[in-house]
Amino acid sequence: MPQHSRATEAAFLNLPKAAEHLGISPNTLYVWRHRRQGPPSFRMGRRVMYRITALDAWVRAQEQADSRSNPTLNPLAQKPQRRLQATR
Repeated sequence: MPQHSRATEAAFLNLPKAAEHLGISPNTLYVWRHRRQGPPSFRMGRRVMYRITALDAWVRAQEQADSRSNPTLNPLAQKPQRRLQATR
């Protein structure tokens, strides 16, 4: 096997392997792609491919966007806001 093929296999995953990497079903990943949600993908010939680095970056972004994983987004960690007095 040529060296560049092994590097390509290590850098990119097809849709079923990407779904396995993320721990979700291939159908879910297919639907996300169709809806333009989920991790970034591209076509390499006729195959849908995902960069492993992009998959991992997407997972990190999802963690940071979730208030359970990111304490700065937790509404309970913020100071209570005062209500504005209505002016007449």
